[in-house]
Amino acid sequence: MNEELQGLLDLLDLERIEQDYFRGQSQSALVPRVFGGQVAAQALVAAGRTVPEGRGAHSLHAYFLRTGDPGAPIVYEVDRIRDGRSFTTRRVVAVQHGKPIFHLSASFQSYEEGLEHQAEMPPAPEPESLPTAAEMLPRYADNFIDPSVVDRMIKARGAVDLRYVDAPPYGTVGEPRAPRSQVWFRANGKLDDDPLLHVCLATYVSDMTLLDSVLLAHGRGGWTVGDVVGASLDHAMWFHRPFRSDEWLLYDQESPSASGGRGLGQARIYTQDGRLAISVIQEGVVRVPR
Repeated sequence: MNEELQGLLDLLDLERIEQDYFRGQSQSALVPRVFGGQVAAQALVAAGRTVPEGRGAHSLHAYFLRTGDPGAPIVYEVDRIRDGRSFTTRRVVAVQHGKPIFHLSASFQSYEEGLEHQAEMPPAPEPESLPTAAEMLPRYADNFIDPSVVDRMIKARGAVDLRYVDAPPYGTVGEPRAPRSQVWFRANGKLDDDPLLHVCLATYVSDMTLLDSVLLAHGRGGWTVGDVVGASLDHAMWFHRPFRSDEWLLYDQESPSASGGRGLGQARIYTQDGRLAISVIQEGVVRVPR
């Protein structure tokens, strides 16, 4: 396991300070705020640690309320909304400097047999045939406001092997194309078998690229290019089937709409053998600088 992945796992291993209160730290981010995927994953960890054994996360719904301060700890307060015979519901508030920065509701369920169908996995090249971040990012250094961001982006992606099927938004600046994007991802090392860990790591990654398809529709490159500013507003995920985040997952993303300074991304995440594991929807602020 590399240093970056161990650092991410340490980040998700929250300190329990009271029965339903947890404290998390932040890692250095590419922007001067807490990465949204981090706070969502940590909040889900906090919720999961108060759930009866044998109940796995099946959905989460979250709102990003304020910019997080990466230099200060985050306190997660868990509210035990309900423990039913099959389902458990938790609400989590993330607090910094005495103010809520993030709200999450999550639901957990005991395993059940039931009806089965799913959307078919779309075609995609094999992940090993695609360039790694270290191989791809230097190609686009001239497109960035600050070319030195390449090294920081490579380091930030060190915990997760994330590979674009087609050029990312910052690779085709000024060239609008279909609002669709695909990436393969997996943890950059072997994880233990705790299902909550795999769900939380996928939650962390889910915030990395989901709004790419919004940018692609307008030929925008993103914050590294300086032609948009933005932030996550809300985020929802449904976990359909078991998966491992240390095995390849295909993140198939599209944007059905952008308006009012906001962009919507929706996606499905498939295992390499074609099982639909997760559905994701996110809306974010996407503004053109004046």
